[in-house]
Amino acid sequence: MTSAAPSPAEPTEPVVYEGQFGPFTIEAEDRRDVILYRIGLAIAALSFVAGLLLFLNGGDAAWSLHGLSACYGTLWLGLGLSLWKIHIYLKPLHRLLQGFWLVGGVASFAIAHHFPEPFAQTVYEHPATLWGVGFTFAALTGIYFKEAFCFNRLETKLLTPLVPFLLLGHLFGWWSDDLKLVMLGLWAIAFGIFALRKGIQPIPPDIGDKSVFAYLAEQRHTTAH
Repeated sequence: MTSAAPSPAEPTEPVVYEGQFGPFTIEAEDRRDVILYRIGLAIAALSFVAGLLLFLNGGDAAWSLHGLSACYGTLWLGLGLSLWKIHIYLKPLHRLLQGFWLVGGVASFAIAHHFPEPFAQTVYEHPATLWGVGFTFAALTGIYFKEAFCFNRLETKLLTPLVPFLLLGHLFGWWSDDLKLVMLGLWAIAFGIFALRKGIQPIPPDIGDKSVFAYLAEQRHTTAH
């Protein structure tokens, strides 16, 4: 993946912008948050691609399955970093995605320690485990949807329906193994393109209109009192 560092054209000093509810300033900390968000996405995308390549080269060999399980763990950590730093106007939605990520991680940990075989093999042979593990990918799909809505990206428009269709198809036995492999390949390609394009996108759009964040925070404070 391309480095998420700001390009030379990106200002590094605080810059004042005019927002919907008044002026706001983009600070160095805001830019660091975006860089960390993109690093998390890059880690998740690389982990997904690496896991698929391991499976394609090793099949159901023990080393391949253990490596694939480790790639899932790394993807989960990268996704957590992104969800920690992502800028979403609706705080309840942000917390919901973080909750999905946490539930998916706890469920994955429990499943990995309950079954004797490698985690990846368990999920393949016992589709019902997706009732827990699937929360991780629901959180990831939330990021895809957010990016498709905010930036109209073709790859995230593809990923938003593709991921739930693939997982639901595995859960309920709708798809053949060959079709699932094709869908996994499309997922890996689109995810890689998404993470790459995020790495070269200007930083301010990922920060968003901070005046909206301030307005919504003030509204919550007013409602609470």
